[in-house]
Amino acid sequence: MIDVRMWGRALAQMPKLSQSEWQALDPVAKWLIACRASVLFMTFTAAALGGLMAWRAGAFELNLWLATVLGLMFAHATNNLLNDYTDSRRGIDKENYYRNQYGVHVLEDGLMSERQFWRYLGITAGIALSLGSWLIYQRSGLTLNLMLAGSFFVLFYTWPLKYYGLGEPAVLLVWGPLMVGGSYYILAGQWSWDVTWLSLVFALGPTTVLFGKHTDKLGADKAKGVNTLPVLIGEKLSRHCVLAMILAQYLLSIALVATGSFGWPLLLVLLNLPQLPALYRVFQTPKPEAKPGTYPAEVWPLWFSAQAFRHTRHFTSLFLLGVVLDTLPLT
Repeated sequence: MIDVRMWGRALAQMPKLSQSEWQALDPVAKWLIACRASVLFMTFTAAALGGLMAWRAGAFELNLWLATVLGLMFAHATNNLLNDYTDSRRGIDKENYYRNQYGVHVLEDGLMSERQFWRYLGITAGIALSLGSWLIYQRSGLTLNLMLAGSFFVLFYTWPLKYYGLGEPAVLLVWGPLMVGGSYYILAGQWSWDVTWLSLVFALGPTTVLFGKHTDKLGADKAKGVNTLPVLIGEKLSRHCVLAMILAQYLLSIALVATGSFGWPLLLVLLNLPQLPALYRVFQTPKPEAKPGTYPAEVWPLWFSAQAFRHTRHFTSLFLLGVVLDTLPLT
């Protein structure tokens, strides 16, 4: 039976389910949970930003944009499924590993057989490839190169990139120039360095969330031999790196206005500055050993990533509003 409320729940969070609850779900709900659909909004936002920049340049085409945003979201979902499969096969996600504590892991929790899992993965990847192929046919030029680059990160993010400290830089590149800049290119037919710089303001948000998550589970990753960047540089420096990236978002926004690339509405992000002192205090100290009494049980053991996610959500909302307001007088 179709459960639309579960669709909404899966899009908003990563629910934990029992075997009986899982079996009662419809295929769409299962897919949304299996591919961690709650994080796909970041990909949608990246494609939306690229589309907005194309609209600003008078080059927006709805059919191309829809194919781009859906292709990117299905590619992201494919990556999430491959991530879980790879870590499961390599033994990383066994024995109540960090990944299993904050959401359903369909393989480790025994909710799907490998055959069922590969059916979901095949359909998801097939849709992404079909949409990408259609865009290559429609646009040619750099579109093939962009798709090949995206395919590389989909296939190799989990291993070896994440295992050798390259996962975090990859996310900055993917959610910035590749997704935002690539979406703009497909619609406008040309590359824009102004859009590229703007994309970095946005991409730093998802990067802080990932950096925070890898800092949260630094000990577990180190024990499993997963050498994320926080494992390589240490917990204290990792916390400071997140703060530096957050500061860079504000400084880049100011620079884009100061250089005349964008107008004053982009400075709306400065309304988020009152959040920074509390955020700074959190990242100045190590993660608590146990869940603080008032901390939401459904969020723990996420700590730094949850704080970074909250900041990113507020900052990105103001950032997108600023870009929209700056674009409206030009259309």
